[in-house]
Amino acid sequence: MSSRRIVVAALPTAALLVVAGVAFAVDRRTITVSMPLGTSILLAAALVGVVTIVVAMWRAQVHRGSSRAAQAALQSAAAEHRRFLDRLDHELKNPITAIRAAVAVSDAATPQLAAIDAQTTRMARLVGDLRKLGELQTAPMERIPVHPGAIVTDVAATIRDTHAREIRVTLPSAPWPLPAVVGDPDLLFTAVHNVVANAVKYSDPGDAVEIRGIERSGRIVLEVADTGRGIPAADVPSVLQELARGSNARDRPGSGLGLALVRTIVDRHDGTVSVDSHEGRGTRVSIELPVGTA
Repeated sequence: MSSRRIVVAALPTAALLVVAGVAFAVDRRTITVSMPLGTSILLAAALVGVVTIVVAMWRAQVHRGSSRAAQAALQSAAAEHRRFLDRLDHELKNPITAIRAAVAVSDAATPQLAAIDAQTTRMARLVGDLRKLGELQTAPMERIPVHPGAIVTDVAATIRDTHAREIRVTLPSAPWPLPAVVGDPDLLFTAVHNVVANAVKYSDPGDAVEIRGIERSGRIVLEVADTGRGIPAADVPSVLQELARGSNARDRPGSGLGLALVRTIVDRHDGTVSVDSHEGRGTRVSIELPVGTA
């Protein structure tokens, strides 16, 4: 490969680059272009800027393509999940109705009748919860300003009345109270209530149950903490899934859908739910929601 030095300072910089590029492409000759030092520095900076912009545009395009594919996959999985819940509801509803009808006309003295009736009632409740979960994923949702402090106060009062348990509530008042979030007040009440009711269910009367609220980086965080039995470490990653229950919770009634309902409600409010727990020490469930106005 030969090299030839050509002084063509009178040409514009862009033209110089074109001439050099064409010469190299045609006969593999390298042309050395002479230009003032200041122009060389500016040209180098411009080339770096152009390369940076091109790389950034390419990465953004790849990211958009990946995001669209991931979003489509999530939507498809969610639709299939809803169809599964609908099928399960349909398949279980009729047999349960038939069993309960048979129990109703059976001889009350039959020893196994009470157990059959109790288990059928439990299955009916499970089917109802599954139906509610499926409906929550697609049902229209009200979107109005909701004050988290009011939700927390109402939940604490309800738990006190129904379970005779005092819930310690800690909410900020200075420099301002928790700001409003946008959402459905009934659904948000259900989400917080389910978490607090779980804390009461899996703790003893002498254990502490607390609700704490903070504002952080444009989001509000509601923490429900207790000093109850806690969740085994192996079970913590799955407790937000449908029908999942801690291996140490079998002695308490439940369908394993309470926290799944919470997760669904919070997801529809563009929030997140997380669970931290240590068996024998207690559990903390955190609900994080974006601050906003309707």
